Amino acid sequence: MFHTLTIIGVGLIGGSIGMAAKERGLARRVLGVGRTRGSLERACALNAIDDGFLDFAGAVREASIVVLATPVDRIAAQAVEAARHCPSGALLTDAGSTKAKLVAEIDKHLPGHVYFVGSHPLAGSEKRGPEFAAANLFQDRWTVITPTPRSDGGAVERIRAFWTALGARVKLMSPEEHDRALALTSHLPHLLSAALAGLLPAELFELAATGFRDTTRVAAGDPELWTAIFAHNQTAVRDALGQLTHRLGDFGQALDASDWKAMDALLTQAKKVRDALGS
Repeated sequence: MFHTLTIIGVGLIGGSIGMAAKERGLARRVLGVGRTRGSLERACALNAIDDGFLDFAGAVREASIVVLATPVDRIAAQAVEAARHCPSGALLTDAGSTKAKLVAEIDKHLPGHVYFVGSHPLAGSEKRGPEFAAANLFQDRWTVITPTPRSDGGAVERIRAFWTALGARVKLMSPEEHDRALALTSHLPHLLSAALAGLLPAELFELAATGFRDTTRVAAGDPELWTAIFAHNQTAVRDALGQLTHRLGDFGQALDASDWKAMDALLTQAKKVRDALGS
């Protein structure tokens, strides 16, 4: 499908992209760009990439497609810098959890000889590093592609085909629609998980059983990475937090009034939604 796939940021997501592409024969070569030689050597040993680079120029010089799998506050600058060294017609996409701000920045500064289409695979975990990568990470999971009116139609279709070939199901949304949706389905849950985890005093650690641990699992994610996500999607996350505050107020009113009928209704609605999501 591609002569050379270059992945910038070979961690959990980037490493999984490399493993899946190699396993499915989507690229003749898979190259990686990282910040340390040690991480690149681990990625090579895990068969996530064929070779690693510490700079963009050598890694993207012959790239057919470049995927940026780095924190959202670095993606735009890295995309523009990498694009300067890409051959004419190269495709660029990313795996960032926010879209509107970085897509606008890339569209403004991207050289005209390459094409960029934003992406966000809805997969991963709080773990980091290529040692947690898996070739089947994207199988039957959704990837959102976020074209804009400036996006080249052929590039959009090739990016769609790329993620589909990795096993993903693909959905197209505008960058703004994506950010509003992910604020509710991903960013707010992380914020809530972090808030709940932060409430637990040390003397109660031994009493935090399965329910607490399951609910706060994602709070173990990298704080620096999540601070950047909240900064990029500040308005939508604040709106989602307002919805949560209102719903918590409903629970509080039911408790204050000993209104167990209202409490039952709130819990029943929540159960219906969670049951509909499946395991």
